[in-house]
Formats: sequence, structure tokens, C-alpha cells
Amino acid sequence: MTTTPWTAGPLLGLDTETTGVDVDVDRIVTAALVLREPGSTHVRTWLLDPGVEIPAEATAIHGVSTAHVSAHGTAPAEALEEIATLLVDAQRDGVPLVAYNAAFDLSLLDAELVRHGLPTLAARLGRPVRPVLDPLVLDRAWDPAREGKRRLVDLCARYEVLDVGPLHTADADVLATLDLLDALARAFPDLGSLGPDALHDLQVVAHRRWVDTLDPEREPPYVGAGADGRWPS
Repeated sequence: MTTTPWTAGPLLGLDTETTGVDVDVDRIVTAALVLREPGSTHVRTWLLDPGVEIPAEATAIHGVSTAHVSAHGTAPAEALEEIATLLVDAQRDGVPLVAYNAAFDLSLLDAELVRHGLPTLAARLGRPVRPVLDPLVLDRAWDPAREGKRRLVDLCARYEVLDVGPLHTADADVLATLDLLDALARAFPDLGSLGPDALHDLQVVAHRRWVDTLDPEREPPYVGAGADGRWPS
């Protein structure tokens, strides 16, 4: 089957690796933006010194230590301004944003911008960030009854997204997410036939429906974005 036109690009992928999973407290350590256009892919990455200790459990996941960012990292405000500017420029050009578990990355990015006295994405745009395409939310919406985990690595295996390399580096995760989005559009032709704006609106409803089905007595999978219903509006 051929790639659907909108999955061929232009699309802008985003991923962050962080000190933890609480969007109100934790900090960005690495970030990647990947612009995918027909016939080309452009990768930009950042290493930030968050100014706080990176917990050992976070380093075990993404491999970045406090000592490394202290020696090689960029000041957060500088990197965050660059990331936000590129993201907003793409949005103004009508380029959809792609992120796996977008609620987390976008909420954390806005929290970091506020922390450093910088305008949020919505403030820069004068509107919410949209369209946003999230393979996690789309997979839940199109295959809700499937059991098992839905981590990025699990969905890559499920939809035969191969040769993605080691995940949990921001650039590798974005490239895998873009390939996964394309695989989802091919696996579910009705998904592929919808445009990014229609998919954005569908995801808002689907994500909040998923949140409503969570057991309120169960410990949420993480603090902050995602399980509390915050999804790009």
C-alpha cells in the first residue's frame, strides 16, 4: 500500500527526555524536532542543563547524567526559546505537530517556558496548538479492545515499524513516532482518509473518553498530563 499524502509530510515531530514524569515539576533534559517532508527528513536536537539533579532512574532510561549536562548542556531558556520558535513557525505554516503521548510533551514544554519567563506556545500563536497527531491516542481510538501495553516500543512491534534503533533518545523516538503514524494510517484506511484537523478533533474526544474509563481507585500511570484528561484542545 502507498503512503497517504499527509503522512508523507510536511510533519513536525517532537519528543523530550526528562528528569521525570510530573509535568508541573520535572525538567526537559533532551529534545528533538524532526521535520519530515516528501523525500527528506531534517533532525534538530538539544541537550539542556536543567539546573537540577537528574535522578538515577531517569538516567537509566535515557542515558543522560547530571555530570554530562553540566559539562555539555545548553542553558534551558536559550534552548526552550529555539524549540518554541521552530514549533510555532511550523504551526503558522500549517504543519501538523506529531508527538507520542503529546499531552505530556506539550504540557511539560509549556510549563518549562513559564518557568523561564517565556511565552507559552498558545500565547505565541494566539490560539491552541493544532493540529496535533498522537499515535498513542489514535491507536487507542482505532483498536480500543486490544489488551497489552501501548508503549512506543510495543506499538512499533505491533505495526511492524522496523529498524527504529534504540529508543529513549529524543531523536530516535521522534523518527519512530513518525514511522508509526504512517503505519497506523496504512493499517486503518479510514484513519488515513481523514485529514489532520479532523483527526485532532477526534483525538480530543477519544482521549477524554479513555480517561473516563480509568479506574478512579487505581494509581494513575503517572502524574500530570495524560491520565488527567489534559490533551491538546
